Amino acid sequence: MNSTLSFWMKATRSFALPVIIVPVLLGAAAAYAWKGSFYPGWFLITLIGAISAHLFSNMINDLWDYRNGADKEAEKVETDIPTNSRLLPSGQLSERTFAAVTWGLFAAAVLCGVIITGFKGWPVLVIAGSGGLIAYFYVAPPLKFGYRGKGYSEAAIFAAFGVLPLMGSYYVQTGTFDIRAFVLSFPVGILTTLVLYNHHFLHPRADEAAGKRTLVVVLGEKKGLILAKWLTILAFAAVILCILIQALPWYGLISLAGFIPLIQMLRTLEETNPPDAYPPFMGAALKASTRCGGLQIICLIIHGFLQ
Repeated sequence: MNSTLSFWMKATRSFALPVIIVPVLLGAAAAYAWKGSFYPGWFLITLIGAISAHLFSNMINDLWDYRNGADKEAEKVETDIPTNSRLLPSGQLSERTFAAVTWGLFAAAVLCGVIITGFKGWPVLVIAGSGGLIAYFYVAPPLKFGYRGKGYSEAAIFAAFGVLPLMGSYYVQTGTFDIRAFVLSFPVGILTTLVLYNHHFLHPRADEAAGKRTLVVVLGEKKGLILAKWLTILAFAAVILCILIQALPWYGLISLAGFIPLIQMLRTLEETNPPDAYPPFMGAALKASTRCGGLQIICLIIHGFLQ
């Protein structure tokens, strides 16, 4: 049982689930803090749908990277570190089975979206549909915008793991949109974008060989690290902005403590670094995203309770 669970956790790359759980929780916490509104049943359906969509995104990404040859190139380049589940290149799972599970997760996400749309209205369909299109066409033809560089993939991750899930969760609870919810999505959205962006430092040569022109490939390691630092600063500033527009209470400043692992990691990096320096960098961004968002959730719940 444990081995089977571990196998599918690896296949779906479920270790990254906090990046979708946090914005959904933030949206619900904001609804409670600002409107006193919280419906556990709708929250649960929203969360299940979001988790299913995220796991689908992970697997469809692996499936199309495998078909596009990116996984094979990552295996060839000794200095690069593959970040896919490696189940397809190794033959541990057939492409047919992998695809069947992938589309099963998509079906679960669609079912949740249809149920919520039926009761909450068409905006849910727009939000869920936009997320689904981003998840699929990130690496799938004909768009494959994750391969095109120019920041397309980073903008897509910011939307799919920041703006859309947070505002969608807020709307499900309140039936309205709020500019504060949009701004509240900035810190967690930027930090989650950094998780994806930083993982491109693990296999830039393989990406370039497969025609995957990520920003790290386009900019190179030195300039790529400079951009990572600016994105960190931007996320930090976004927390301050949330305080100023009262999307967070003043004590939401404590969420800046979530940046500590990322800042510490940035200080250890040189202009150029060995490949094994970058998995901790990716991990630090993941910790920053979940810790910063987690502290904001706690602050919003406290604020709602005190209202």
